[in-house]
Amino acid sequence: MSNLEGAPEEASDVRGRVAELHAIREQVRRGPSERATQAQKAKGKLTARERIDLLLDEGSFSEVEPLRRHRATGFGLEAKRPYTDGVITGWGTVHGRTVFVYAHDFRIFGGALGEAHATKIHKIMDMAIAAGAPLVSLNDGAGARIQEGVSALAGYGGIFQRNTKASGVIPQISVMLGPCAGGAAYSPALTDFVFMVRETSQMFITGPDVVRAVTGEEITQNGLGGADVHAETSGVAHFAYDDEETCLEEVRYLLSLLPQNNRENPPRVDSTDPADRTGEALLDLVPADGNRPYDMRKVIEEIVDDGEYLEVHERWATNIICALTRLDGQVVGIIANQPQSLAGVLDIEASEKAARFVQMCDAFNIPIVTLLDVPGFLPGVDQEHGGIIRHGAKLLYAYCNATVPRISVILRKAYGGAYIVMDSQSIGADLTYAWPTNEIAVMGAEGAANVVFRKQIAEADDPEAMRARMVKEYKAELMHPYYAAERGLVDDVIDPVETRQVLIRSLAMLATKHADLPSRKHGNPPQ
Repeated sequence: MSNLEGAPEEASDVRGRVAELHAIREQVRRGPSERATQAQKAKGKLTARERIDLLLDEGSFSEVEPLRRHRATGFGLEAKRPYTDGVITGWGTVHGRTVFVYAHDFRIFGGALGEAHATKIHKIMDMAIAAGAPLVSLNDGAGARIQEGVSALAGYGGIFQRNTKASGVIPQISVMLGPCAGGAAYSPALTDFVFMVRETSQMFITGPDVVRAVTGEEITQNGLGGADVHAETSGVAHFAYDDEETCLEEVRYLLSLLPQNNRENPPRVDSTDPADRTGEALLDLVPADGNRPYDMRKVIEEIVDDGEYLEVHERWATNIICALTRLDGQVVGIIANQPQSLAGVLDIEASEKAARFVQMCDAFNIPIVTLLDVPGFLPGVDQEHGGIIRHGAKLLYAYCNATVPRISVILRKAYGGAYIVMDSQSIGADLTYAWPTNEIAVMGAEGAANVVFRKQIAEADDPEAMRARMVKEYKAELMHPYYAAERGLVDDVIDPVETRQVLIRSLAMLATKHADLPSRKHGNPPQ
């Protein structure tokens, strides 16, 4: 009888404990204080939880270790032990597919990384790798927590090690929404894609104060490591946007184009754009005169599904275009020379940009389509002294090492070593097509004639007339549109209006391609 009499009291105690739990959870959800939240808003920034809500499908977030608190002592830390320890970790869905996320909460210790903070990140990274799902980091932190000393630094080491372990296994996306200084900047640099927001996000190894002390140079935080600097000059950022809402919506779009991991293919969708659609506009977009520029983006828009694509590194190394898009609903990566910028030549930055993109596509089973209109490598002392040989070799290595379906289309010029490097048949392209406007040669006709017919030109009564005659002769003999096709270096010369159809049919055939690399620990690519 006594047990029965005690039951209501015990039940009441459970209800009290549950009420206490809900009160704590509400405290965790609100964050440290309204004052801290207002300070975050005053900087034009969203809170960590608002960012997660924008990134993930509504109501899908499951948090991991929300009640975690640090155990550090000294410097007053023992009196300040907020829940989450300044980082929110968990998983949810984006377009119905699982995505893991961690978000620094700048309201708590300025988002600085301490031992407990780092352990939470390590755990969610391990979970993402084990589950085979993308990892998105929402970065807004002040670096290592100085009060915790070397323990905080060791936490970064654990993050870097996991970034490397996850590389090429799951997509890793870094979204910079605040400051990221010192060693902390190396984690985003190890990931596949970096997003930044103008004015509010910065990345640098040494800040303006250190730069001023060491070199005497005066520069602002944004001038040193802002979104535009990294999107246009350094190439550290792949994407830059004006506000967090647009930025996070674009992260969602990017995730829709990527597979969950390296064992899966990217998600295919039903396309409303007919696979047999012709592109009559292509006949007018690309001038037959190789010296006249045009916008390669318009060519891409005419070929791909509904003219939609996501350009990566849009404002860095603009002489080459790297984009993710779809053909008949299948995700493909497009690499294309851009004649509007430096005539579409390859240089150091363009080679690095394209090489990394090829590696990313190959890692995540994304077929590669290369559109060529390249007059060669950029000549010059700066390029040679800057290492164009080893940087150009990065692109060559990436293509040669790629096992995904690879298709090349030569629109116009394809000269010299740049033609070979841009996924020619000789380095393993599965299929190579050319438009009837193609010019595949060792070099341009003018330069070639000056070399081959140097003596005849020099001895002629009218050297200029002789040069013009020899240029015409060289073009007729070695640069006509069918020269490469006659020798099996091009699989077919196609009507430009049929480019979309040809690519879609070719990709369908290559969908079951299987290629093995030699057994090895890893290659040793040029650096």
